[in-house]
Amino acid sequence: MEKKNMDEKYKVTGMTCGGCATSVTRAIQAVKPELKVEVSLEAAQVRVTGEHNPADIKRAVEDAGFDYEGAA
Repeated sequence: MEKKNMDEKYKVTGMTCGGCATSVTRAIQAVKPELKVEVSLEAAQVRVTGEHNPADIKRAVEDAGFDYEGAA
């Protein structure tokens, strides 16, 4: 299982409000609660800090109903 470095940004589209940001944050932290998640609605980006597998982030974002577009 590939692990990613400690601080990555991902392009996530479909987020339009604070509720969307909260949904994405909760979905990612449900996979790995110790991850720090910062959402930028303006940039359509999610910054994930902590050791993680990008495939897990992709799955969490898509399961929450948003579009994961890879590394930002």
